[in-house]
Amino acid sequence: MQIYLPIAEMSVAIETIFLLGMFVGLISGVFGVGGGFLTTPLLIFMGIPPAVAVGTQGSQLVASGLSGVMGYWRRGHVDFLVGTIMLIGGFFGTVIGIFFFQFIEMIGQIDLIVSLLYIVLLGSIGIMMLFESVLTTFKKKTMKSEFNRLKSKSFISKLPYKMRFPRSKLYISVLVPGGIGVVSGFLVATMGVGGGFLLVPAMIYILGMPPLLVAGTSLFQIIFTSAFATIMHASVSNSVDVFLALFLILGGVIGAQVGVKMSHKVTGAKARVILALLVLGVCSQLSVQLFLSPADLFVVAEQ
Repeated sequence: MQIYLPIAEMSVAIETIFLLGMFVGLISGVFGVGGGFLTTPLLIFMGIPPAVAVGTQGSQLVASGLSGVMGYWRRGHVDFLVGTIMLIGGFFGTVIGIFFFQFIEMIGQIDLIVSLLYIVLLGSIGIMMLFESVLTTFKKKTMKSEFNRLKSKSFISKLPYKMRFPRSKLYISVLVPGGIGVVSGFLVATMGVGGGFLLVPAMIYILGMPPLLVAGTSLFQIIFTSAFATIMHASVSNSVDVFLALFLILGGVIGAQVGVKMSHKVTGAKARVILALLVLGVCSQLSVQLFLSPADLFVVAEQ
């Protein structure tokens, strides 16, 4: 069944959008990742304009993150004070990202730059995950103590505007969580990803937060930052397609539930290898589309 997407200005099969959302939700449930870094490039493969793919993805992050943070909140695994400081930084990062997004759209290079950003992002994530997974398989988790040594407190301890965070038992400068929030907001606005793959390690190894509080606090910040980015994209660049978002969310919710039930069967380093290969596969396809000559070198669009 075909549906017309008014913002994307194209018709697509509802089943295709729904299955895409379900697939990303399945990946999220099985591997415990947000999945946003896969949704946008997969939408681009379907022919959705990158601007619409990025703008619409933010609304899916809000929907998927809300149910998750409620669960963490009920268990008391959210540091709202740290999350609020990150959220303030996230708002600034989102505004910067929206201006950058508007600039590359104005100069007519949004397709190229978004694709390049995703190639760099997915390539980096995929290679690091693959390297870590293979190394863990051979060394059997001997790297945990080495990672802990990466917590460099010397520079962070000298930063001004220190504040106490009782829930996480931290006494650090607000510039650190605020700066992490800025990066997250920029990623949401320019690439449509929550940035959890960067936030979680940063909160553990830079802030030194207890791992138990990291996921819930990260989701708390991502929800509001994504909502703000979605509103900004809708009002400034008119790139949020409600119909596209609706079917992505419906498929994602169902896929996530199925993925959670399957997650106990796919665990450990082997699971991360599978996810890394999937990410690198998407990265390779984006690279092929970007660097190979298209079938039609010139396209005339009717206004």
